[in-house]
Amino acid sequence: MKQPVLHNYHMGEGVTAFSTTRQGGYSEGRYGEFNINRYCGDSEEAIRQNREALCQLLNIDDAHLLMPHQVHLTEIAVVGDDLSIDLEGYDALMTNVAGVCIGVSTADCIPVLLYDPRQRAVCAIHAGWRGTVKRITEKAVARMTAVYGTRPEDIVAQIGPGIHQDSFEVGDEVYDAFAHEGFNMPAISRKYPVKDSSSKKDSSFFTPHSSFYKWHIDLPQCNRLQLVAAGVLPQQIAVSPICTFEQSDTFFSARRLGIHSGRIFTAIML
Repeated sequence: MKQPVLHNYHMGEGVTAFSTTRQGGYSEGRYGEFNINRYCGDSEEAIRQNREALCQLLNIDDAHLLMPHQVHLTEIAVVGDDLSIDLEGYDALMTNVAGVCIGVSTADCIPVLLYDPRQRAVCAIHAGWRGTVKRITEKAVARMTAVYGTRPEDIVAQIGPGIHQDSFEVGDEVYDAFAHEGFNMPAISRKYPVKDSSSKKDSSFFTPHSSFYKWHIDLPQCNRLQLVAAGVLPQQIAVSPICTFEQSDTFFSARRLGIHSGRIFTAIML
């Protein structure tokens, strides 16, 4: 059996945290090789084989490998002993049950993992730009406090691979959505010049005219600032240097590969 190649995070004793890479699975083409997302068009048989391989690596059965059907909102599911919970429409999962691997699916969106070593609880968050605007990461910290008695200052956080500011060009409507919700725009956004394709001599030529500049948003920074605002200590927040768009040979990128391609699974397990 093939073995998935994982990008592991060290978040503390007694917790396993990782993001899958594209290597070590049974999917093909733009889904190759490792994908377990059932909602992006990959073959069911490849997904079954990939899940089986991951479960074997984690030493769990398939029922203990949980991923929601995400909808870019802010609903958070609390996973207890009943693993038959309906995970339709959730963008974050949390649990304090050992041996349950909870994770989210991304391909440019930002995955965020939280670990509370005092209360022994974990959370996995899917933060696309819409979820980020709605402050899903901040809400997840508050939900852990309400459900488990988590103190934000105890949380260890990992922001996983996602699209970075240099690659995340957005329209004015996206910029306006962040501004409307009160984000510190100088801290999370910047205008980049757009390449002038009409220049035949130098393809890297940039025109200085303002109409040829586009906004770029720093999604990892947006989520890091939400964690800090929620009371998580800055020194306990790690941010992955991996930009999925720039490293699409190793990590899936919907912007680079198209939406009919595989997804990264970023997960955490007590």
